[in-house]
Amino acid sequence: MEAVQMEKMPINVRIRLSVMMFLQYMMFAVWWVPLAAYLTNMNVEGLHKATILSSMALGCLVAPIICMIADRHFSSNKVLIVLNVLCAVLLFFAAQATTPALLFILLLFAMFCYMPTWGLTNAIAMSNCPSEKFPQIRVFGSIGWVAAALFSIAASMKMFGSKSIDGTSIPLICGAGTALAAAILNLTLPDTPPPAKGQKASLVDALGLRALTLMKDFNFAVFIILSMLVMIPFTIYWSYGSQFLQDEGFEFITFTMNWGQFVEMFLMLLVPLALARFGVKWTVLIGLAALLVRYIAFWAGGVYDQNMLYFLAIWIHGVIFGFFFVGGQVYVDKKAPPEIRAQAQGLIVLICFGVGMLIGNFFNGKLIEVYATDTGTNWNAIWMITTIICAVLLGAFFLLFRDDVRQTAEAKPPRDSEQENGSTAE
Repeated sequence: MEAVQMEKMPINVRIRLSVMMFLQYMMFAVWWVPLAAYLTNMNVEGLHKATILSSMALGCLVAPIICMIADRHFSSNKVLIVLNVLCAVLLFFAAQATTPALLFILLLFAMFCYMPTWGLTNAIAMSNCPSEKFPQIRVFGSIGWVAAALFSIAASMKMFGSKSIDGTSIPLICGAGTALAAAILNLTLPDTPPPAKGQKASLVDALGLRALTLMKDFNFAVFIILSMLVMIPFTIYWSYGSQFLQDEGFEFITFTMNWGQFVEMFLMLLVPLALARFGVKWTVLIGLAALLVRYIAFWAGGVYDQNMLYFLAIWIHGVIFGFFFVGGQVYVDKKAPPEIRAQAQGLIVLICFGVGMLIGNFFNGKLIEVYATDTGTNWNAIWMITTIICAVLLGAFFLLFRDDVRQTAEAKPPRDSEQENGSTAE
């Protein structure tokens, strides 16, 4: 029955969900991508830089709590409106901050508001479309990320002639404006009521960590732990990529890095096909293999002085994010019972972009500090170490993770399979 309803979903609902993703990721990309370069220009280095860059990861710590509120007390779309308005205000004041301490505090609270929205937008989208079709909605987040790069170029040309706004506080103001626009759009989203409203809540529910009960499943636990560890190599590009490109003489950093999201727009559409054809395990392994290729390209680009390999490392971002992270989100959605799906999406955000990124930021910050020299940073050594870590994680995932979602579906009688798939396939 639900599959039929999804098939008849009005086009205007699909459009609104797509615009929701577009704005939600644009508001973040426009200021986050050049943040490390901005901090460098503020003469913020070492532990202070790693701490400010960890505001995103620390913000993830509240994601399960906010998602629990959406699961049990308020409509997810209404929670999203409030969070985006608060985020707009905080980013505006962050642009005015003149000290690292004040900037950190404002960005931390902004991320307390922003990071839960990744789980919330996933839950809203998956509540109004089949999970297999989710990447078709999520791809507009990638388009929003690319739009942030185009906006950065346009703003640079308009305000400064040919000088980039990257490395200034202006991207923070742009993020605030986009967040406000997103909040207005959120008023038009389909109502997504709390699926567990009225159910008795325990202390675990109060903390938004009911989804941790899924960790009793060995295969799910393996997926979560390895996903957290994957964030260590992933983070050095995500958080410190703008610093590397600035060291290499690139000027329009946001535009350059967002070529990865441009490619992601197209590759995201292949994720449903990969999930259907190969299953979760091989889809995720493709993403991990792409992560390994990225750092081989960065290392080889420096060793052989081939800047084109840097672009290969950037372009392949779409394979990494689409196949590993979005494929993983679909896996989590299938494993979680309906009443805790929002919490489960919040959990994967917490584990990857919270705990994993927090570890990665300080680990990679220390790595950069160790290989800093009087003439610059020895990025070749850093990329070699990161490549080795990726190879180890790829092997561990291949050996330890089973595609139990596919096996469970195949093991059920036809009638049960049809009933189970009714809510996730058209």
